[in-house]
Amino acid sequence: MSRIGARLAALRERGGKALVPYVTAGDPDPTSTVAVMHALARGGADVIELGVPFSDPMADGPVIQKASERALARGVGLSRVLGMVREFRKQDAHTPVVLMGYANPIERYGAERFVDDAATAGVDGVLVVDYPPEECESFAALLTGRGLDPIFLLAPTSSDARIRRVGEIARGYVYYVSLKGVTGAGHLDVDAVARMIPRIKAHVQLPVFVGFGIRDGRTAQAVAARSDGVVIGSTLVTRLESASADEAPVRAEAFVAEIRAALDS
Repeated sequence: MSRIGARLAALRERGGKALVPYVTAGDPDPTSTVAVMHALARGGADVIELGVPFSDPMADGPVIQKASERALARGVGLSRVLGMVREFRKQDAHTPVVLMGYANPIERYGAERFVDDAATAGVDGVLVVDYPPEECESFAALLTGRGLDPIFLLAPTSSDARIRRVGEIARGYVYYVSLKGVTGAGHLDVDAVARMIPRIKAHVQLPVFVGFGIRDGRTAQAVAARSDGVVIGSTLVTRLESASADEAPVRAEAFVAEIRAALDS
């Protein structure tokens, strides 16, 4: 069983809901990313999604786009992100880490080389926003062959055929994007989430986590009541963007602990 599978199985046994915070690697400062990851784990993160900076993050709103721009300006690319995971693993062998990003950096790096290096670094899963399941069977096979979980997105517009295909090749968990549009935008419709989750679970035998539009403990609690967990990114990235390298871990831990308390209450 993967590190993600083991963590989520333990969570299910105690009836808990998963908390998956997202941060952009290298933002607000490359020297603080590993410390921020440890702070997220201390605060109660079940899985850490680490964003790989990219110059054209089409699914991300302005908050995460600007975070990517800041990280790229500081020289943070895929190689450095893998190095951050290696550094994190020196002290934390248990918290799952998922890399979230886009196809271009992986293809430039080389897919096989990336999968090998990610596995060696201690990555547990990979979510490539612009790799639809119909077009990345070979990449998903590379990941599962090295013990990494291919994570996929589903959206309100996903057809039953797309949901079934994701259910066939995904591992770890499925990330349901609750809003049409980009991250950090729109109004979260909890009732719409409640209607969609059973439709997904009819075809997917994995935990379904919901992201986009979750901003605080109240919205996290409402969404988790209808799903297996929540992913929260733009609000956390906003809280970190003005922080110093020393302050960023403190802010990260405090925010995640606040969401953790709401989920556990």
